[in-house]
Amino acid sequence: MANSIAHRGPDGAGYWHDSDSGISLAHRRLAIVDLSPEGSQPMQSACGRYVLAFNGEVYNHLDLRHLLGDLSWRGHSDTESLLAGFSAWGISATLKRCIGMFALAVWDKQERTLSLARDRMGEKPLYYGWQGQGENRSFLFVSDVAALKAHPAFAADINRGALSLYLRHNAIGAPHSIYQGIHKLQPGCLLSVSLSSSEPKLVPYWSLPQVVEQGVLRPFEGTDVEAVDALEALLLNVVQRQMVADVPLGAFLSGGIDSSTVVALMQAQSSCPVKTFTIGFAEDAYNEAVHAKAVASHLGTDHIELHVTPQQALEVIPKLAALYSEPFADSSQIPTFLVSQLARHHVSVSLSGDAGDELFGGYNRYLYTQRLWRWIERVPFPLRRLAAASIFGLSPSKWNALLRPPLPFTHASHPQVDVGDRLHKAAGVLASPSATALYEGLVSHWQTDSLVLGAHEPSSYLSGNILPLTGLNEVQRMMLLDSITYLPDDILVKVDRAAMGVSLETRVPFLDHRVVEFAWQLPQQLKLRDGVGKWALRQLLYRYVPQALIERPKMGFGVPIDSWLRGPLREWAEDLLSESRLRREGYFNPAPIRHKWLEHLSGKRNWQYHLWDVLIFQSWLAEQKS
Repeated sequence: MANSIAHRGPDGAGYWHDSDSGISLAHRRLAIVDLSPEGSQPMQSACGRYVLAFNGEVYNHLDLRHLLGDLSWRGHSDTESLLAGFSAWGISATLKRCIGMFALAVWDKQERTLSLARDRMGEKPLYYGWQGQGENRSFLFVSDVAALKAHPAFAADINRGALSLYLRHNAIGAPHSIYQGIHKLQPGCLLSVSLSSSEPKLVPYWSLPQVVEQGVLRPFEGTDVEAVDALEALLLNVVQRQMVADVPLGAFLSGGIDSSTVVALMQAQSSCPVKTFTIGFAEDAYNEAVHAKAVASHLGTDHIELHVTPQQALEVIPKLAALYSEPFADSSQIPTFLVSQLARHHVSVSLSGDAGDELFGGYNRYLYTQRLWRWIERVPFPLRRLAAASIFGLSPSKWNALLRPPLPFTHASHPQVDVGDRLHKAAGVLASPSATALYEGLVSHWQTDSLVLGAHEPSSYLSGNILPLTGLNEVQRMMLLDSITYLPDDILVKVDRAAMGVSLETRVPFLDHRVVEFAWQLPQQLKLRDGVGKWALRQLLYRYVPQALIERPKMGFGVPIDSWLRGPLREWAEDLLSESRLRREGYFNPAPIRHKWLEHLSGKRNWQYHLWDVLIFQSWLAEQKS
């Protein structure tokens, strides 16, 4: 099992087994802190009670050592610090003291109990579940579901309900996985299972919804300048902690607000140029390299960029099924892998700017909801639904023909606006009966009722299982839902698998729980103001980088899947989406898939996201059979 995920830890392997209890721990090591054998795992506590296998970093472990007093330390790893904390304070109390990212498994010899834990925001993955029958029944736990295949008890039965969730959101959210009986441990949770009680017991040791409620009830009361000062001081401390490593370290830099802030705070505290990494594309609509280079030049970083050809990007696609282990269809996984691959040639650790959008109000849907929804909802819903139906009555291509003036020439840097597609999106907003329904529509791809054969889609925070929170407005509720669904289930999965696929550790300063807690204390006007998001974060960044280098429309980190499906990927896609193949495999109703595929090929509609969901599953399924 460990050897199957050697890419997550190429620097060493360790194993521990207890014949009395039947428990085994295996660990693959990516050596970042304490490169000596004293940092090897699984590691036993000095008292002999605990055995730990641990993936991640505890950034304040030296502070924990100070609190624990003068012990006879063997090395200087955070693994040893954790074990000493477990011995002194217990597992839950130690986790509450930790600042970091982690997935861990610890065996308590005295209580004969196994405990699994995952960090507060879900940076590191952890899967678990009972498999097999009778004497072969085994409780399995892994960082990557690929490791399950090596265990003889693993059944590999596909969970059709989870498949429905995947097609709706392009990722499978915790606690579900693509396999029956295998679950993802939810962020901020501690799970225990023992020889006397095989039913897993799940207890949260930290709760984001509770943090949000407390932050909204007791907001920051200082001035705007005091708020930015406090944010700057906090982030400087966080970034400084995350720059500690015994191996080379750098950062991803897109030139946007979030990554530029992280890099600026790194460079401000570094005695030498920080290594920064960017990839660029020939298509201007997808190319951030020019902006990143300008920011890097101003900050004085050691900037490394790679201009990726379409062929280089296309060559990543066959690797995705093995890289992500379960279906995952955020197409920005392709450039994320490429920039991780670039960084790994130079460093072993890279900081990133992820989570700034969720915490500080960066997504366009927050602005649109704040500015437009209160006006839209004043129009009676029957009238809005009638107007939407009128717009949907013409295809986007027909709207384009009617409304978009023909241009005498076009250029890649000045593409014609897809008026019809924007009108259809606007119609979707008009047809939403509530802000909640609007949000659900914005974050959904397929409506899966009749698409996945024999499936019942489980309820989730995005459909049916509503969070019982009061005191939040529509925008705050969106931000919270994004933080407990889209962020851990999509963004962090994308980054972790892409980076660890090339043995690169990523660190996310904005996910330090102190930053999360402070961000939710900031009033909304410090996030969304004057028609832009992330207001406080922008003010902080402008202290280091001129505003002119930053202010531009938000650009996604993507690739032109829509045109690729009509061009170089067409034959590959046609094979995976053939009606005979879909019927033979028995997971999907072919009709709606074929309909969208033919519409996409004709140029009538852009169904890239829906089709990519199906294509990635089909590619993953083929890889499972190989």
